[in-house]
Amino acid sequence: MHPLPEPASLPSLLLSSGGWRPEWGRTRAGGMSRAGGMRPPWNQERAPEERLPSATEPGRQWSMVRRMLTAGLLFSLLLGFSLLLVYIFRSCGPGPCMTPVCWDLLARYLASGNTSVAPCTDFFNFACGQAKGTDYSFQALAEENKKRLRRILEAPGSWHLGSGEEKAFQFYSSCMDTDAIEAAGAAPLRQVIEELGGWRISEPICDLVPPLHTRQSSSISCVQIDQPEFDVPLKQEKEQKIYAQIVREYLTYLNQLGTLLGGEPNKVQEHAFLSISITSQLFQFLRPLEQRRAQGKLFQMVTIDQLQEMAPAIDWLSCLQATFTPMPLSPSQLLLVHDLEYLKNMSQLVEEQLSIHRDFLQSHMILGLVRTLSPALDSKFQEARRSLIQKLGELTERPPMPARPRWMKCVEETGTFFEPTLATLFVREAFSPSTQSAAMELFTAIKNALVSRLRRIPWMDEKTRKEAQNRVTQLQVKMGAPEWALKPSLARQEYNDVGPCPCQLLISPQLLLSPLTRLSGRQSVHPGRSLTNPFLALIQLGPSYLQSFLSCVRSLRARIVQSFLQSFPYHRWQVSPWGVNAYYSIPDHVVVFPAGLLQPPFFHPGYPRAVNFGAAGSIMAHELLHIFYQLLLPGGCPACDTRALQGALLCLKHHYETIPLPNGTFFNGSRTFLENAADIGGLAIALQAYSKRLLWHRGETILPNLDLSPQQLFFRSYAQVMCREPGTQEPQDPHSPPTLRVHGPLSNTPAFARYFHCPHGALMNPSSRCQLW
Repeated sequence: MHPLPEPASLPSLLLSSGGWRPEWGRTRAGGMSRAGGMRPPWNQERAPEERLPSATEPGRQWSMVRRMLTAGLLFSLLLGFSLLLVYIFRSCGPGPCMTPVCWDLLARYLASGNTSVAPCTDFFNFACGQAKGTDYSFQALAEENKKRLRRILEAPGSWHLGSGEEKAFQFYSSCMDTDAIEAAGAAPLRQVIEELGGWRISEPICDLVPPLHTRQSSSISCVQIDQPEFDVPLKQEKEQKIYAQIVREYLTYLNQLGTLLGGEPNKVQEHAFLSISITSQLFQFLRPLEQRRAQGKLFQMVTIDQLQEMAPAIDWLSCLQATFTPMPLSPSQLLLVHDLEYLKNMSQLVEEQLSIHRDFLQSHMILGLVRTLSPALDSKFQEARRSLIQKLGELTERPPMPARPRWMKCVEETGTFFEPTLATLFVREAFSPSTQSAAMELFTAIKNALVSRLRRIPWMDEKTRKEAQNRVTQLQVKMGAPEWALKPSLARQEYNDVGPCPCQLLISPQLLLSPLTRLSGRQSVHPGRSLTNPFLALIQLGPSYLQSFLSCVRSLRARIVQSFLQSFPYHRWQVSPWGVNAYYSIPDHVVVFPAGLLQPPFFHPGYPRAVNFGAAGSIMAHELLHIFYQLLLPGGCPACDTRALQGALLCLKHHYETIPLPNGTFFNGSRTFLENAADIGGLAIALQAYSKRLLWHRGETILPNLDLSPQQLFFRSYAQVMCREPGTQEPQDPHSPPTLRVHGPLSNTPAFARYFHCPHGALMNPSSRCQLW
């Protein structure tokens, strides 16, 4: 039995046995502080591997945890920022336009395009591959505008008695009343002929005179005598072999007219043959424009007295006074004559015919009257005319004229005679103030882009550059309709002389033109028919559509003449408000965009901006570049860097000549280089304006289900403007064929190849490009 140790010796025992040790400055759970206190008996010394970490080990662990927390925090911030960016881009990026106008536009694009074609090899077919016949964009838009006019004219409404609206609606209704026209037959025309003296005309002969019209420069009015034009060029090289067939077709046509009027077949045939003979001789008197230009005789200035001495068979003063009443004319009045030799020869022919075949000359004029007025008669006369045009087209290998419905003919004639009235109604429905404001905003962006682009044109000297920028800044722009046409009071006053039936009417024997002759001039009242140079005879007519037609002809002629006698503070528009042709007027320094052009599918305030800039914007830029056509002509810019300018023009010419046409041939662009330059420059300016718009403005949209980015949609909309069936272009069209109008500018634009990912060397991504504008 061992005795317990003394308390005093307990610490020493503990120390010697390696048990409890005091830990200064540290307090363990259940232990003692430095001041003392027993620790629990189980706190014995542990093995080295079980000991607690040293003072430095917890610091290392905390540093590791801190680094992990920091990395996690940074990752969370990065993930959140990425999600925020995705949300922002989804919210502010191009979303689909779901409005009805956008769905309609999508349907148009899908109907005309052929997405099976690779855009980098044939973008014209990609955008316009299904466009056929009347799908020509401008023609289709013109027809849409006429349909709108038709809806306006056929809508029920009440108008003020005697107002322009009432008379326009009455005229359209009488034109559409085919039952009444068919019932009247040839009777209204026979009445006109009887009032003129039957088949024997004793009035002074003015009807063989070529087209007369006036042009006004500042405050000076000038009377011009132009060359006549013919339906079919007789005895040209191409027509030499078929000349006999052409004569037979005309003889058949004139015989039909005479028969419809109740003439004796044998006599009608004899007079018809002599009428063709007279017209053929008149045609031989014409001198081509190139010949007159080579001789330095594009026109000559003579007085009425001098012309009377040179061509005495015509009473010139009487004819001109009747034509331009109430314009004061005297024997000393100067005339601008385009082909004086033609008038001399014509006068000699008239004298010969009057002395030998006076009756035949009268019949020649009567047949001309019948041909001119046949559109206002029953279907038998119109069918005879259509048959003639069709057969002549087959003989001369010209494309056939598409048949037009009756409503379209009536809309066109109503629009010609009542333009101010229809202008007000059309603009009110199709070109609201908000639409005009959006169009002006687009034009301003295009104009600003052009001014900016002029600063970077390498071939311009500094002085020319500043002058060019000033001309753009000072340019006037007209949109919608002429200012005067939108005044209701003026529109009502314009038709005071268009009275109800029956009435007395002054008719022009200028209508007694040769059946083979078509007058030209600015004041046409129907496609292919101009009413100019009248010698007015007083006749009394009963109620009929023909009477309404002739009454409106007289009213239109009086308004045209009166307009040249009055000071006119505005630019005289050369298109109707529902027309689709924009133009630049050099004398007035004004660019005109009619309301009919700024319509779907070219423009709408609700369209994606890519569509408006690509379609209407490129058209606006094209017209603005017409201001600088003179600079591109030889000697047009003496102070410019001629070498750089000529190099750019040669590059442009070569660029178009290397693009194949659909038939595998190539196009000589010498005749169209000015329009080619405007096409390429117009696209570049519109793209620059659109790119700036995207940079500074949000909210761009795209067409749904088309799978095109905004930039791709811009180029697609540009091509849509040019959609047209290849081979339907007029020979004298100053523009390139439609495929070149698409491929030429787009392949010259690097951005197109970038956005459509075209491989280098593809048709739409050539190795070299041109920079003119």
